[in-house]
Amino acid sequence: MCILFIAFRVHPDYPLILCANRDEFHHRATAAAHYWPPEGKILAGQDLQAGGTWLGLNDRGQIAALTNIRSPANHSDNRLSRGDLPLAALQQGSHFQTWLQSHSDNYNPFNLIWGDREQLHCYNSLQRQLQPLTPGCHAISNGALDERWPKMAKGEQALEALVNRPEEPDIEALLAMMKDDSIPDDKLLPDTGVGLEWERRLSSIYICHPEYGTRSTTLILQDTQGRSRYIELRFDGKGRQLGRQQFIRNAQDETFNLKNDRG
Repeated sequence: MCILFIAFRVHPDYPLILCANRDEFHHRATAAAHYWPPEGKILAGQDLQAGGTWLGLNDRGQIAALTNIRSPANHSDNRLSRGDLPLAALQQGSHFQTWLQSHSDNYNPFNLIWGDREQLHCYNSLQRQLQPLTPGCHAISNGALDERWPKMAKGEQALEALVNRPEEPDIEALLAMMKDDSIPDDKLLPDTGVGLEWERRLSSIYICHPEYGTRSTTLILQDTQGRSRYIELRFDGKGRQLGRQQFIRNAQDETFNLKNDRG
């Protein structure tokens, strides 16, 4: 997962709106969002190489989302897969925060967002810092929360414009925001240690490249009644849409019985 935009307690009817792009090598085997066996209490896509996920929603209406922190000097091939972390957040409940702070060194650098429409937290493993998200619009990519990389600032401003209005959120406009592939001027790019060519390639909200790019876009919207809407679009290396699916979870559902509308 490479970029997240979150509107937290901004819209009057939807206190949590999350927009996420997952960027990855196109050859890395991936499963679309589905109910994870055996109990089907977690809805998430799956990285079939390491077995984890980048973003998920559980039967209690809690979300967890991961971004890698781009820090080559702090990377080791011997660490555990970061895709385990969203699953742990969705499964462990109140014990997760203590577990995370004592186990985060086992993983390469990451940001992890977890919580629900009432409370969200962000943990930065490089800084070993846990902070609650304040009401407002936030951007998280491959550095610290709310850094002002061009694509982060652009997406955050676009999200603010879309959610600071009383009407129903415009799903297609949110998806269009996540498909923005404009590249900023070189002088505005961050220096994260990967070289100018890769900084350019990774500088847009949506990355279209035959080898490495945006594999999926996910929207999660939670309303004041606890109803969750989960929308996922998947793409190939040419930016063509491979599939779209939508899941609905009502707050009164005793089990994770979401409606799956494919289209």
